Amino acid sequence: MIKNINWSLIGLSCVSCVSASDKATERPNIIVILADDMGYSDIGCYGGEIETPNIDRLAKNGIRYRQFYNGARSCPTRAALMTGLYAHQAGMGWMAAADMQRPAYQGYLNNQCVTIAEVLKEAGYGTYMNGKWHLNSDRKNQGGISDNWPAERGFERFFGIVAGASNYFNTTYYNNNEPQHSPEDGNFYLTHALSDSAVAFVSRHDYAKAPLFMYLAYNAPHWPLHALQKDIDKYVERYKAGWDKLRVERFERQKEMGLFGKDVELTPRDEAVEAWDSLTPEKQHEFTMRMAIYAAQIDAMDQGIGKLIAGLEAKGQLDNTVIMFLSDNGACAEFNSSGKRKAVDGKADTYESYRINWANLSSTPYREYKHFTYEGGIATPLIVHYPNGINKKLNNSWIDEYGHLTDIMATCVELAQANYPATYKGNAIVPMQGVSLIPNFSGKNTNRTTTFWEHEGNIAMRDGKWKLVCKTSEGDPFDESTICLYDMEKDPTELTDLSEKYPERKQQMYDAWKQWAESIDALPMDTRNYGERQRAYKRIINGEFDDNFGDWNTVCNPEAKVSFTIDTENVISGQKTAKINVIEKGPRPAAAQLKWTLNLQKGEKLNIGFSAKADRSTGMIFRIEKVNDPQKKSVDKVIPLTADVKEFAFNDISIEENGNYQLVFYVGTMDGTCWIDKVQLSITN
Repeated sequence: MIKNINWSLIGLSCVSCVSASDKATERPNIIVILADDMGYSDIGCYGGEIETPNIDRLAKNGIRYRQFYNGARSCPTRAALMTGLYAHQAGMGWMAAADMQRPAYQGYLNNQCVTIAEVLKEAGYGTYMNGKWHLNSDRKNQGGISDNWPAERGFERFFGIVAGASNYFNTTYYNNNEPQHSPEDGNFYLTHALSDSAVAFVSRHDYAKAPLFMYLAYNAPHWPLHALQKDIDKYVERYKAGWDKLRVERFERQKEMGLFGKDVELTPRDEAVEAWDSLTPEKQHEFTMRMAIYAAQIDAMDQGIGKLIAGLEAKGQLDNTVIMFLSDNGACAEFNSSGKRKAVDGKADTYESYRINWANLSSTPYREYKHFTYEGGIATPLIVHYPNGINKKLNNSWIDEYGHLTDIMATCVELAQANYPATYKGNAIVPMQGVSLIPNFSGKNTNRTTTFWEHEGNIAMRDGKWKLVCKTSEGDPFDESTICLYDMEKDPTELTDLSEKYPERKQQMYDAWKQWAESIDALPMDTRNYGERQRAYKRIINGEFDDNFGDWNTVCNPEAKVSFTIDTENVISGQKTAKINVIEKGPRPAAAQLKWTLNLQKGEKLNIGFSAKADRSTGMIFRIEKVNDPQKKSVDKVIPLTADVKEFAFNDISIEENGNYQLVFYVGTMDGTCWIDKVQLSITN
C-alpha cells in the first residue's frame, strides 16, 4: 500500500448511485483495464518474456483475440474506447495538444458522444475510474477547465491523472477534481497508487445496491522509464541477450501457443535498428537497462492487477465480473531524453524512453509502431475474463475474428442491459459504431464488417481478410501511390503487398475509405508534425480567458506578493477577465509577469490589441520580446491604467528574425489591481 494517501476517502461507494433494478444480480460488474504504449507481444500470454502471471491467469481462464485493433495513438484510442465512436466523431481525431479549429480535431470530447460511464450510470451502475484520462485539451487542463474530466463524464469517483504523461514518483494527481501532490517520503509510485485505488474501489463498493463499472487506465509502460529497483533487477540479465535473439524467441513462443500459424513469417529487424552484436559493450549495457526498466513497469502493472483480482475474490465478485485487458496503441518508438540526468537508471530525475530499438521487439512479429496503421501500430492484445459468461470450453482459446475498440461500448451496453441514448443532456448523440463481442463468449461470430483508421495521414481499412494500409511519416504529404493491400489470413505480418495484383480491390477499398473519411470530417488530412501543430495553435490566443490561464504563463518572483485570478464578476468582456493583484512589488521591478509564448517567422507582421483597467491610476509595461534574448524587444511600452477600461493596439509590428517570442504584461511595476481582457492577436505575411 502506498503511504500518505487516504484511501478511505476515495474508496467510498458511489453516494449517488441509482438503485439497481431487480435484475441487478444478473448483470455483471465490468472492468476495462488499459495499458499505455505497451507492444503487442510484451505480456507472457502473447509471447513475451516479461513476467505477467496475473494477466496470463486472466487469459488462461478467459479468451484472447489474435486481431483486436486500437486507434494507433493515445487520445484517439481512448476516445473510441470510451464512446464507442470513431475518434473523429467524438472530437479527438488527433491529440489533446491542439485544437485544430475543426470539430473532428478539437482535442477534447464533444457533446455528440456519451461515455461508457454515462451510459452505465443511467443503467444503475456505480462508476469508477483510476489512471490516465487524456480526453481533455492540454490548454483546458492547464487552466483547470474540468468540464470534460472523468467526474463530468459519468464517473462518480476518479483517482488519477488527466494529461498524457507523468513522472511516476513525483506528480500531481486528482481525487475527482481536487489536485493533490504525491508525498515526498519516497514511498509513492504511480502505478502502485492506481492499483491501490482500484482495490479500494472494488473493496468498498456495495454490490447489493448496484453492479460496478471501473475503467483502470494505467500510464505504464509509457515513458518516462521509471521503476522500482527491485523490479528492474529482475530483468537486467534477461535483456543482455539483445533484441535480435529475443525477437526470434518471442516469435517461436507465439507459434507454439497457436497465436500464429507455422507458415507466418517474422518481419525483418527495422532498418533503423542496429544489430545487437554490432553495439559496443557500453551501448549494450545502456540498452539493456532501458528494456529492463520498461519490463519492470509492466511487471508492476501486473502486480497491481493481481491485487485487483484478489480484491474481487475477497468480495466474492470475480466470477461475476467481466475483465477486459488491452493496450492503447502499438509499441512506442519515440525518442525522449529530457530529464535533469541522462542516466538510464529509472530514477525520478531522469526522463528517458526505450527507443525504436526495443519497440521493434515489442511489436513482434509485426512492423511499425504507435502512430502508424500497420499491425505494429494498431494491433492490441485483448483478453476477456468472465467465468459466469464465457463458455468454459473456450478458456485459454483464441478468437479468430477481428474486433475494434468501438466494440467495447457495444459490449458493455449489452452486458449492462443499458440503453444507448439518441440524445443526452439535450444533445443529439452519434449512434454506436461497434458491435457487441458477446457472441464470441460462446464461440459465435460478431459479424463485424468494415473498419477504418486515420491518424496523421496514416490510413487503413479492414474488410474481412483484406487490409488497405498506407504509412505517412510526420511532416510528409499523404501519397496515394504508397497504399498497400494485404491478405491478412495468409500474410498477417504484412510482408507481401498485393495492390498491383488486385488493383480493383485496392481501388474499391480506397474509395470506401474516402467515403468514410469524408463522413467523419477527416479530409483533408493534416500530416504536420506534433510541434508544428502546437506552434500553430499558440497563434490562436486564449485572449478572453475562456480557458482561464490555459497556455498563459504566470510568473512571480518569490520576494513579491502577486495573485493571478480569473474574475467572473468584474469582467471587461465575455464571462471571464484576468485579474492581477500586486500586493507587494518586492525589491526588483517587474517581478510579476503574465506571458504568452509563440513562434514567429522573419517577415511576418504582428497586430496586438487588448483592453485593461485598474483600481487606481497606475501603469504596467507591455513588451514583445525574444524568449531567449529578452533584450530584443519589438514593443516596449508603459501602459497607463485608470478605473476606466481602455483599449490598446500595436499594429504592423515587423518580425526581424525567426524564433520564439513572448507577449509580456509586466505587472510587478504597478500598484494595486488591474484587469486584462480581449487580448487579440493576428499575424500577416
